[in-house]
Amino acid sequence: MWTVLLGLGVLFLLLQTKNYMAANKIHEQSYRVVRQEKEFEIRFYPSVIMAAITSPLKSYNKLGKAGFSKLAAYIFGGNTTKQHIAMTKPVHMDINDTFSTMSFVMPSMYSMETLPKPVNLDVEIKASDDEYVAAITFGGFASDKDIAMYSEKLLAALQAQSITYFGGCRFLGYNPPYQLVGRRNEIIVGVQWPTK
Repeated sequence: MWTVLLGLGVLFLLLQTKNYMAANKIHEQSYRVVRQEKEFEIRFYPSVIMAAITSPLKSYNKLGKAGFSKLAAYIFGGNTTKQHIAMTKPVHMDINDTFSTMSFVMPSMYSMETLPKPVNLDVEIKASDDEYVAAITFGGFASDKDIAMYSEKLLAALQAQSITYFGGCRFLGYNPPYQLVGRRNEIIVGVQWPTK
């Protein structure tokens, strides 16, 4: 019995290691860190093209389930050319009281002209603006409670540093749901930052 349990434990560790390594090979949205603090950092994100859905759902789990299936269908061939588009990270979620959005960043090889059009009209292709954001990172499996807690922590840290922020906090998720170890989540919010 102990041999079986030990074998299952080793198999579990091997699978999680494989999942962790595979997740780290996924292309990550580029940004530049312009200021590093103990609890947060300020980043510059250049404009990217995103596939996004808009939803009345107001919770992380509900938006995640509904939005992910539509966006995944688009990149796995649910588009006018039936083309498979590489997955990138992070997944962006803006959850608020009016309407929420979930977005996948498109690989940088595509432009608005060359990206295939979605078959599902709920999926919108749009370009983000260049922006400066403050970001705070946390691990584990995210929940609405975590998102609220780290949003408050980030805003309090910005106020303590007299950094002006605007808009709502947004969630960035970096890992597939089957990855149990080495998970990375972030909360970001737009900040006013000198461009020089």
